[in-house]
Amino acid sequence: MQLNVRADLLFDFPAGTQAIVSVQAAHSPDQTVLSEQLWLPPGIDILQDLADERGERRFRASFSGETRITYEALVDNGQRIALPASARKADWMSLPQNALQYLTPSRYCPSDRFLLFANREFGGHSDGGAQVLAVLDWIHTHVAYIAGVSDVETTAEHTFVDRAGVCRDFSHLGITLCRALGIPARAVSAYAWKLEPPDFHAVFAVYLDGGWWLVDPTRLAPVE
Repeated sequence: MQLNVRADLLFDFPAGTQAIVSVQAAHSPDQTVLSEQLWLPPGIDILQDLADERGERRFRASFSGETRITYEALVDNGQRIALPASARKADWMSLPQNALQYLTPSRYCPSDRFLLFANREFGGHSDGGAQVLAVLDWIHTHVAYIAGVSDVETTAEHTFVDRAGVCRDFSHLGITLCRALGIPARAVSAYAWKLEPPDFHAVFAVYLDGGWWLVDPTRLAPVE
């Protein structure tokens, strides 16, 4: 499927503000950037970094005053397939090295505090895909999408207690529960074309069956 994406961001920077900007569509095995354009005010020099191992690209620049950053791209994301329940979880000896970091607790995803709950609630499913889908069902049933109840300090633990949040909080909780089940999970910042209105959207990806699978715990935008 070919998608047109656009981001139009307006900032008011103190003079000489150095920024790292992540707005460009990723170069990854499951999508191709067919064309793209980036608009900045005249006279701003950027340092374009190479894509990292996930395909994410960033540029760096120094900004002052009112600054508009506009990005457009035509992206072909192929035929992305929804995660099947039969997708298998790899034993840790078989995981690629770059997936190991997505098993451990992190600032917003204290997965070590959810080991007992996750394995009691979802561990009965034999396949990794079924476990992830059960996690998504649980979040959909027990967490309400409510703006304004969370902030930059909100962790998955807070969301689990409050049972409310926005896409970022849903994803942090999903990542936390999957990592507690021994499934590598990482955050993804996406352009959600079918979101109302289309916008940036926080989702996450899990490593199963030898690859990364995109899932949306809010169910507000189709993964494909």
